[in-house]
Amino acid sequence: MEENNEKMKLTAKKSDNFSEWYTQVLISSEFIDYSAVSGMIVFRADSYFVWDQLRNSVDKMFYAAGIKNAYFPLFIPERFLALEKEHVKGFSPEVAWVTHAGDSELSERLAVRPTSETIMYDSYAKWIRSWRDLPLRLNQWNNVVRWEFKHPTPFLRSREFLWNEGHTAFATKEEADSERDVIIGIYTSALKDYLALPGIPGQKTEKEKFAGAEASYSIELVMPDGWVIQGPDFHSDGQKFSKVFGIKFLDKDNISKYVYQNTFAISTRVLGTMVATHGDDKGLILPPKLAMIQVVVVPIYKGNNKDAILEYSKKIAGLISDVRVYLDDTDAYSPGWKFNEWELKGVPVRLEIGDREMNSDAVVIFRRDTLQKSAVKSADLNAEIKKTLDSIHQNLYQRAESAMKASIHPADTYEALKNVIKTGGLSQSPWCGSMECEDKIKEETGAKASNMPFDAQSGIKNKKCVYCGKEAKHIVNFAKSY
Repeated sequence: MEENNEKMKLTAKKSDNFSEWYTQVLISSEFIDYSAVSGMIVFRADSYFVWDQLRNSVDKMFYAAGIKNAYFPLFIPERFLALEKEHVKGFSPEVAWVTHAGDSELSERLAVRPTSETIMYDSYAKWIRSWRDLPLRLNQWNNVVRWEFKHPTPFLRSREFLWNEGHTAFATKEEADSERDVIIGIYTSALKDYLALPGIPGQKTEKEKFAGAEASYSIELVMPDGWVIQGPDFHSDGQKFSKVFGIKFLDKDNISKYVYQNTFAISTRVLGTMVATHGDDKGLILPPKLAMIQVVVVPIYKGNNKDAILEYSKKIAGLISDVRVYLDDTDAYSPGWKFNEWELKGVPVRLEIGDREMNSDAVVIFRRDTLQKSAVKSADLNAEIKKTLDSIHQNLYQRAESAMKASIHPADTYEALKNVIKTGGLSQSPWCGSMECEDKIKEETGAKASNMPFDAQSGIKNKKCVYCGKEAKHIVNFAKSY
């Protein structure tokens, strides 16, 4: 029996060299592969299944909230991008351009979609005429290209990624503003209930907001190294785009008005955060709802008992309902090799079946999150599997939440802030609202304003800015970020 153990070995430790460990896990587990284009990855079957499951769950919540799906072109005329100066300024360094079709030069450059406001709002201006046409709440699931010139990192900083783009239009500011909590609630649920990830919801500073938005809100995620990465976001665009693109309607009093708009997104970046947060030195640990294989059955046999063990293993696999089960009955590898492989791939539950289990009408359950084993009778297996999968999800979330909370440190002085950043973590500090102070903090510590967490703002009373000492207006999480 020839076994290629080399492909399964992780040489980097998560706690020693997080960056190298992260890359090794993604490649060795066959979650992704690199492509021939720098900064663009191949989603292999397991990772695309995870995205599919997450996308479907979010899509159902969107639909229940009254948001419908549509699709708009991949290419955007240059004149559209040029209409909104602040918007195009924010994306111009990252835009990939199409200039030729075959040997013929195009009369106008076409941008490969970095985001779809401009191409969508040309249509919105044609479709919206009356108050009866509102609200218009559309979403599209697509890919976008942003030609990052920083060091590309799979999922976290990819030149092409997958996401949703929600683009909504309302008659009044109040209606538009009320959508924020609905969308953030949907994204919070997706993070918690599917990815087992906690997040920090809050408002972005003026400097960090989305190009073209009046206000931006994000759910920030904390990585194992104490750095933050932006997760799902929501942008209140006000009437900025509607005035540029002429998206107007006649209200009930026959008065022409511009619509109020919002945009929002969740991207495949959260898959990288999931891998980084839950994985260990053995490989991936996938949240059960997102795993292509939730339970793998591994028979353990020698030549003389092979047929009986396989028959019993098939019976066991058949007892498990409403769960994605795979029976690994290949002869190519030993049981030990299979154990390592399925642990590397992050399958939540492994069932081990040998002579002892067959003779006692039982199985051994192995949990990927705790690496613990327990025996269970076959009659109790179905209920025990469902209970175990739920327990794994809860454990992953609680571990991630504890780690996130432990990384947040209140710091009311600049010295305290610098110490927090130096040792790795988030400095939750009072800030006066000045971009100059924000810039100085980033310049001197490498930490940017992640967001202004909603749940911390009540503590602003009598606080002084951590940098200049003036009266503070906000509590901000300062941290190094991806």
